[in-house]
Amino acid sequence: MSKSPNSVSGDARCRQCRRAGEKLYLKGTRCYTKKCAIEKRNYPPGQHGNTGRPAKITDYGMQLREKQKMRQLYRVLEGPFRTYVDEAVRRKGVTGANLLQLLEMRLDNVVYRLGFAASRAQGRQLVNHGHFQVNGRPVDIPSYQVRANDTIEVVEGARRIPVIQDAIAGAGNRTPSWLSVNPNQFSGKVLAAPRRDEVDSDVSEQIIIEFYSR
Repeated sequence: MSKSPNSVSGDARCRQCRRAGEKLYLKGTRCYTKKCAIEKRNYPPGQHGNTGRPAKITDYGMQLREKQKMRQLYRVLEGPFRTYVDEAVRRKGVTGANLLQLLEMRLDNVVYRLGFAASRAQGRQLVNHGHFQVNGRPVDIPSYQVRANDTIEVVEGARRIPVIQDAIAGAGNRTPSWLSVNPNQFSGKVLAAPRRDEVDSDVSEQIIIEFYSR
C-alpha cells in the first residue's frame, strides 16, 4: 500500500534530497542549516553512493528522476500528480509551466510560500487541521486550488500555535512576487497566478511532460 507523503520519516526525507542530488527543502528550517544532509553527505544514499564516480543515467532515468523530484517537492502521490499533468495538457499555454502553476497554487504550498509553515509537509498538516480560511471560509483540503485575489488567513484560534509563530519568525523575506503577506495580521493574498520565472523550484518540467507523453 502507498504511504502518504506526510508519513515519510525525517531520515527518509533526507535520503530523498540526497538521491535527487539537491535540497528539496522537505524538513523546513533544518534545510537552511549545516545539519542538512546535503551539506554533510552530498552523494546518493546506499552502499554504492559514495564511490566518487558519477552514475550513468539514461534519458528515461533522467525523466523518471525529475518526475520523482517534483512529486517529492510538492508532496503529491502518483495518482493526483498524473491528474495535474492531464489538466496541464488540457490548458492553453506551455504545458510544463501549467503544471508548475497548478502545483504552486495548491493551498498547502501557498501556506508554505506565505511563511505560515516551515515546509510544505507542515503546511499540508496545518491545512488538514483546519487552521486556515480562504476568503473568510474555512478550508481543510490541502489540494484546494487558490485563485488570483484570494485572501488566505490563519484562523483566529490557531494564531498562537507555536509552529505557525515559529514559521513566521523564521520566514524572512522569501515571499514570491505573486503573493503578498502581512505576518502581523496572519494573512496573505494571491496577487496573480505565478509565471514560470516567479517559481524558484529547480525542476525540469518539460522533461516530466515528455515522460508522460511516451
